[in-house]
Amino acid sequence: MELLSNMELFVEVARAKGFRRAADALGMPNSTVSRRVAELEKAVGVRLFHRTTRRVELTEAGKVYFQRCEGLVAEARVAHEALLEHAAQPGGVLRVSMPVDLAITYLAAPLRAFAERYPLIHFELDLSARRVDLVADGFDLAIRLGDPPSTPSTLIARQLGSLSRHLYASPRYLRHAPPLQHPRDLAGHDCLMLGNSGPSAWTLRSRHQTLTVPVSGRFSMNSLGLCRRLARLGLGIAPMGVADTREERRSGELQRVLPEWEFQPLIVHAVTESRLLPSRVRLFVEFMAAALAADP
Repeated sequence: MELLSNMELFVEVARAKGFRRAADALGMPNSTVSRRVAELEKAVGVRLFHRTTRRVELTEAGKVYFQRCEGLVAEARVAHEALLEHAAQPGGVLRVSMPVDLAITYLAAPLRAFAERYPLIHFELDLSARRVDLVADGFDLAIRLGDPPSTPSTLIARQLGSLSRHLYASPRYLRHAPPLQHPRDLAGHDCLMLGNSGPSAWTLRSRHQTLTVPVSGRFSMNSLGLCRRLARLGLGIAPMGVADTREERRSGELQRVLPEWEFQPLIVHAVTESRLLPSRVRLFVEFMAAALAADP
């Protein structure tokens, strides 16, 4: 890259027939232009210019070199401009792995907006929580919930946003359930637990306190959709997000319980194999981060 840059300076000096005029045209110090052309002469092993106090002229070797460099520099500029145009309208296939519930509830609408803005991008979406190998499986990135992956150490995790989580239950369940006025009362309730081996305790926080309380229930699952459905049917108290329960709260099928308490927000990460990302990947990550930040 340094060689090509020095070749570009050499072409400008040859055209301007002087170092100072070339430096003025490029907005660079004259000393910098002179030094870098001298470095180029050292690299190629021949003198390219005759320098006098009055004028600068190409040597015979410099004339031959100029004829070759002029075309190369022009082609490099065209390639650079074409790359910038490609970055402005990126295309290709974007392969993303993400959890199904997160994709459906939070990312479907942003995906539509992103696809409309960048019509040349095609999408291959793997909706699962499995730990994909980004390189071996050919994914551009994975979107994950919770703590960023610790292995392998080469992975790069960028926080996209956080999802608030509260407790919800149906009026049907609450009519026949014991009183629920404090997190400690959860010990006497049926709790719907997310995860294949549901936790035996929930940690909730209020404005002034964090409290861990024991919980139990007959149902433990790894599907937010099923958890929401079972809560609607009156089978227990469920931990869910605001967006997860929007329709059910509007219809009155679910209501928030213990409104002064909530879970620690769930962090959303974009995981990539490198910090050097193709434009379609970089733009997608930035777009999803903005979308999650804008969604209350």
